[in-house]
Amino acid sequence: MSKNTFSVSRRSLLRAGGFMVAGAATLSAPSVLRAAQPMRLTFGHGAAPGNPRSLAAEKFAEVVKAKSNGAIEVFVAGAEQLGNDAAMLTAVRMGTLDITANSQGTASALVPEMAAFGLPFLFPEVAAAVLLLKGELGKPLAEKFDAVGMVPLDWWDNGIRHITNSKRPINTPEDLSGLKIRTPSDPMTIDIFKALGAATAQIPFSELYIALQQGVVDGQENPLTNIASSKLFEVNKYISLSAHKWESTPVLMSKVAWGRLDQKARDIVSEAVSEASLLQISLVGEATAKLQADFANNPAVALNTIDREAFRKKTASVYDDWQKKPFGDFVKKLRTAAGA
Repeated sequence: MSKNTFSVSRRSLLRAGGFMVAGAATLSAPSVLRAAQPMRLTFGHGAAPGNPRSLAAEKFAEVVKAKSNGAIEVFVAGAEQLGNDAAMLTAVRMGTLDITANSQGTASALVPEMAAFGLPFLFPEVAAAVLLLKGELGKPLAEKFDAVGMVPLDWWDNGIRHITNSKRPINTPEDLSGLKIRTPSDPMTIDIFKALGAATAQIPFSELYIALQQGVVDGQENPLTNIASSKLFEVNKYISLSAHKWESTPVLMSKVAWGRLDQKARDIVSEAVSEASLLQISLVGEATAKLQADFANNPAVALNTIDREAFRKKTASVYDDWQKKPFGDFVKKLRTAAGA
């Protein structure tokens, strides 16, 4: 399995990451931020405490407050306090929530091209995926999000995803036969597991632990960080390192909130999200390596690797199907850029 690491330099990440917010500055006419009246921004996400997404959101709030000398305060509401990812996206579009670190799958309901970044076995490492999003392929996505009322501030790492279940190790696609796997309501993930021959069920992440515990579903797929922070390994003994797809965490801001910021405030948000991005991506890489070692040494967990080539062959049809979609040209461009 490719290591989930991020080796790009801090300077190159900051340079690439600055494109999103800098480009978004033209989306609406800036208004004056009144220094005498502190502005409060609310940042919602669904991750559990201690998750890299949660820690990065707190870092973002800390940096914004420091750089604005207290003129802007960010209130972070994690663990789905403000609803699930879909609800938070709706709130951001309406302007009732300012910022969300959301999920790639949920965001793809509004910008379908986002789901293409989760094509099976597309990226050999996280760095390649993040740089593509922060580069030229991010520009058409920014335009799409603009059309639905959101400004992409940055793209965080949601990790390489793996399969867990309560029945048996997954070595080949055939081992998934007869199992019901929970997936997010993400068309790409559903298509992948459909191609692999598994039954799927879409259950909110906040309900996943209980669903696994009660046997509503046999297994699920998530990055090791989510498996650990939500303690899914307690109810799913078998962890199969499938690395079947990568997902981003789009950090999206309401155009309504963005329009309330003057240029200085926008610059502060841009700098803060870049610093938080560096932390988040680094934490995911470090946590993934540590968790893999921890799970390997945990007698209560059964860790195994998969027959990667068998999985690749079984999911090859997903590429063909997605190139036939209305945004097939984007899929082709992404495949070429990723060398797939």
